[in-house]
Amino acid sequence: MKAGSTSLRFRLLVGTLVWVAATVGIAGWVLQSMFEQQLSRQFDNELSMHLAQLAAHLETDAGGNPVLARPLSDPRLERPYSGLYWQVERMAPDNSGVIALRSRSLWDAQLPVPADRLADGERHTHRVSGPDGEALRMLEQVMQPAEGPDQSWRLIVAADERLLAEPVARFRTLLIGALALLALGLMVAAAFQVVAGLRPLKRLREELSLLRDGRRTTLSEDHPSEIEPVVDELNAVLSRNADFVTRARHQAGNLAHAVKTPLAVMANAAAEADGPFAELVHNQVIAARQQIDRHLALARVAAAAQDKGLRCQVAPVIEGLVRVMQRVHPERSFTFTPGETAREMLFRGEAQDLQEMLGNLLDNAGKWACSQIRIAISADAEQLHLDIDDDGPGIPVDRRAALLQRGQRGDEKVAGAGLGLAIVSELATLYQGQLELLDAPGGGLRARLKLPLAR
Repeated sequence: MKAGSTSLRFRLLVGTLVWVAATVGIAGWVLQSMFEQQLSRQFDNELSMHLAQLAAHLETDAGGNPVLARPLSDPRLERPYSGLYWQVERMAPDNSGVIALRSRSLWDAQLPVPADRLADGERHTHRVSGPDGEALRMLEQVMQPAEGPDQSWRLIVAADERLLAEPVARFRTLLIGALALLALGLMVAAAFQVVAGLRPLKRLREELSLLRDGRRTTLSEDHPSEIEPVVDELNAVLSRNADFVTRARHQAGNLAHAVKTPLAVMANAAAEADGPFAELVHNQVIAARQQIDRHLALARVAAAAQDKGLRCQVAPVIEGLVRVMQRVHPERSFTFTPGETAREMLFRGEAQDLQEMLGNLLDNAGKWACSQIRIAISADAEQLHLDIDDDGPGIPVDRRAALLQRGQRGDEKVAGAGLGLAIVSELATLYQGQLELLDAPGGGLRARLKLPLAR
């Protein structure tokens, strides 16, 4: 992956997971707020109910003192420090109050009451400290009994806010667990959806890999509708490039034949004449033919190197060349004994190009070997290694790089196959291969030709 680039799968997953996390978090906050508000309203309604019940059960005795006709229904009011309390005060003209009655849950404590003024029937809500220092939510109301309209009683009901906070905390714990499980399920579903959604791209990549390796010439049309336009365009580009290559090769061949005819006429005319001019024309015609052959070979190899579907067996090509070279160089011994694995190896290219490259190397080895030329085949994961060893004088290390460069002349470049070492190197490079000149293990020169291996 290039530096700075980001996987599409990574982008989709991160975007989806962030959105899921944010949505679930907001939903959790909203649900908790709604539950807390509902519980708070229920808490306040319960206080109002207790206050109304206290007012309904409150009566005046013969002495004008408030008494309860019957106890309130909630049993917590009878349990000391239970968290639910009530208190009744007789109001003085200065708005101070004297406790007249209180719930058993207060025991010997009393509820602190803010010094505020209330109209008859008006209610106020306060937050005060309870008997154990706990926070209480208090609801108060002033009422005037019918038996003594000149009197005012302050009715107070209070409850511990922990009765509200504890259910909220339990709900929050359950909600976090449920939402975490929901978020995990959504994230797994999102990951599965992203992987399943991008699977056609993986299949397209595999088909492109097969196309690159020459195991197919076009992409299949069985793709999702979103990818079909891209596949169609790629197939159109491949078809057009194939047409361009074919047309260019035909035009190059036609041009070569058109030029070779006048060159042949000039060569015949020069052969029938004598003198320096005739010799000059003859030499230039030979040079022009060599240039035409060279460029035709390069053009053909350049086109063949783009066609990944070409392949040929290497061993039969070498065996045919060995038979030819034994007739050309009868005084030399050519040895080629491939094993079963080597015999099955395939070159990803045209057999004619392989013949031209190996023919040149074998001819050079035949010219400079003392007696033996050995040919061996091996391969790594991606390339064929064709080693041609001779027992001749070899080539000095400082001259090897120059002999592989275009324009350098030497006896090794007198090509029996019509090509020099520099051209062999260029042809191998066009096939994304390489020609190396090394020392042979037994002395002499090793020409190692590296070419693409067909799978």
